[in-house]
Amino acid sequence: MSSAAVDRLLAILLVTQLASGLLSLRAGVPATAPLFWLHGLVGGALLVAAVEKLRRSVGPAVRRRRWRRLALGALLTLLVASALVGGFTWVASGRILSIGPWTILTLHVWAALAVIPVVLVHLVPRRFRLLRPPAGAPHLSRRTFLATGALVMLGAVAWGAANLLDTVQGGVRRFTGSRWLPAGGIPPPTTFYGEGTPAIDPAAWRLEVTGRVERPLSLDLENLVALGVEERDATLDCTSGWVMTTSWRGTPLTSVLEAAGADAVPHILVRSVTGWSVPLERDELSDCLLATHVAGEVLPAANGAPCRLVAPNRRGLDWIKWVTRIEVA
Repeated sequence: MSSAAVDRLLAILLVTQLASGLLSLRAGVPATAPLFWLHGLVGGALLVAAVEKLRRSVGPAVRRRRWRRLALGALLTLLVASALVGGFTWVASGRILSIGPWTILTLHVWAALAVIPVVLVHLVPRRFRLLRPPAGAPHLSRRTFLATGALVMLGAVAWGAANLLDTVQGGVRRFTGSRWLPAGGIPPPTTFYGEGTPAIDPAAWRLEVTGRVERPLSLDLENLVALGVEERDATLDCTSGWVMTTSWRGTPLTSVLEAAGADAVPHILVRSVTGWSVPLERDELSDCLLATHVAGEVLPAANGAPCRLVAPNRRGLDWIKWVTRIEVA
């Protein structure tokens, strides 16, 4: 396999890995399990391809004193290696691993996100030409096809070995890769970027319902509860790598929309006081709850009090904390 072919393969694997990883952040139903399998298998293939790229390129670059390219390549290699090592360590560990307040899986995601701008700088402008086969050259030679197949097989072996280690150590993960916590408790107070808990006065808090509604609403906690309260079991699958099934109590989202005269809307946007938001489609709304309690207790501030969204078919990234506004499209 030529160096240009290795570059093209690396680019394809890296784009596939980043795309599948970004999509997985919001994939919370079992039907999306193949997305996570793809992410793992491509991660294994990327690991093998990255090692081959280093073997081929570092020596010639040093001999030609291409220090700038080496520095950028070293940064890219460090970030890709951090993401891959973090992902494989998480899978193979058999337990939740953390460094300080962050899990290894969170650091894996951050490293992967940091790869994106570095890759763009690395490829702009002239290296994009390396990713295109020369004019008249076959798009896929037999040698390249066989080498690619071998690389994918080695990647599958690496991914399978990590999962085997996890099983041997008694690890149990959901299809998303998250590790189960004991059911029925109060979930850990994690946030995606590690931002702190905002100061909210429950007495002054209001839930605003705006947009294409017959009756715009401004609800305090008492008004919200007056619209009806239900208790439901729901599974919170956090992108930091843990998952828990527990009970949530609060007002159904559909009850709020009905009170505003917007019970047949196509989609809505739920916003937090922090600016974080999530769009929800009409077929999801009946499952959602605006929770004020969890596990029989008043919702803690770090868990989103006075009100957080419970969205059972979404990842924790979309369970908006500190809800303050519902915008109806």
